Amino acid sequence: MSSDFEGYEQDFAVLTAEITSKIGRVPRLPPDEKKQMVANVEKQLEEAKELLEQMDLEVREVPPQSRGMYSNRMRSYKQEMGKLETEFKRSRIAYSDEVRNELLGDDGNSSENQRAHLLDNTERLERSSRRLEAGYQIAVETEQIGQEMLENLSHDREKIKRARERLRETDANLGKSSRVLTGMLRRIIQNRILVVILAITLVVTILMAIIFSVRRH
Repeated sequence: MSSDFEGYEQDFAVLTAEITSKIGRVPRLPPDEKKQMVANVEKQLEEAKELLEQMDLEVREVPPQSRGMYSNRMRSYKQEMGKLETEFKRSRIAYSDEVRNELLGDDGNSSENQRAHLLDNTERLERSSRRLEAGYQIAVETEQIGQEMLENLSHDREKIKRARERLRETDANLGKSSRVLTGMLRRIIQNRILVVILAITLVVTILMAIIFSVRRH
């Protein structure tokens, strides 16, 4: 799923960048080109909305434990979409006012003020777009770091598991060795006792033989 979502993200980033650029160019275009540009932006905004819907569907398929990160990114994209629509509406209003002024022959200070206002809005949009791109890059890097950490934790877990298994095997082997040594020690002690008993018996037998021999003489 993440590959599909990231693909939609890339398409959305490219599309919104184009929309932002076109909105900023609207005030500086001739009337005929402005009309065509406005229609083009409207079409691209619809495409961006469709991409957001596809991304929303993808997020619903994400497991609950991982859904929070994607939901935060979706909120950011929806906010960006709302800002683009607002700026486009302002651009269309200014475009309509400019067309009306041109039809009425009003080339006074209001047109210049509107043009300056639109240029200022365009600069703000460009700055916002750069910030969003930087935020997206940070999110991607954070996700990569998180994946690497999870992989490292998984490897460490396997190592700990194998170490525990080796410890259990070592404990079992030590238990067997201890029982073998205990048995050997018991047999050694028994053998020594038997040797001592045999030695005592032999000494007593010799003494008895000497005593009987002395009495006969």
